[in-house]
Amino acid sequence: MKLDTHHFGELEITDEDVIHFPGGLIGFPDRKRFVIVKNPDPGVPFDWLQSLDDPKLAYVIVDPFWFKKDYEFELAPEHLLELGIRKQEDTAVFCIVVVPENIAKISANLLAPVVVNLNTKQSKQVVLLDKRYTTRHYILEELRKSPREGA
Repeated sequence: MKLDTHHFGELEITDEDVIHFPGGLIGFPDRKRFVIVKNPDPGVPFDWLQSLDDPKLAYVIVDPFWFKKDYEFELAPEHLLELGIRKQEDTAVFCIVVVPENIAKISANLLAPVVVNLNTKQSKQVVLLDKRYTTRHYILEELRKSPREGA
């Protein structure tokens, strides 16, 4: 199927590409269908979560383990059940990124990760109760703290 988007033009997607958020995303409860638009540059860790229900709505996302190796959380049993998750390997985790005018302040929302069941494509933005994480975790600051592979 073809998807016209505000930011990426026309995209060709399949039903298997569609990620379902039965409860929507925080602030957008009626936006329930998304697709991940991969960055064409494999060296760039940022992708986009594009809404199928609103062509103008796209979030920058990142795998939080790319910049925060010690990121960890446990999903509540009701979230595991809701998403149909049986094994950790069947999941993907993303965080929504805020890209401000001052790029040095680029941040990720570690407090409310997006969890995707890779098998069923059921997804949920989960609000954690873990006080170690915030809605604005500065990515570049975290990268400076930990040595990178190959550096």
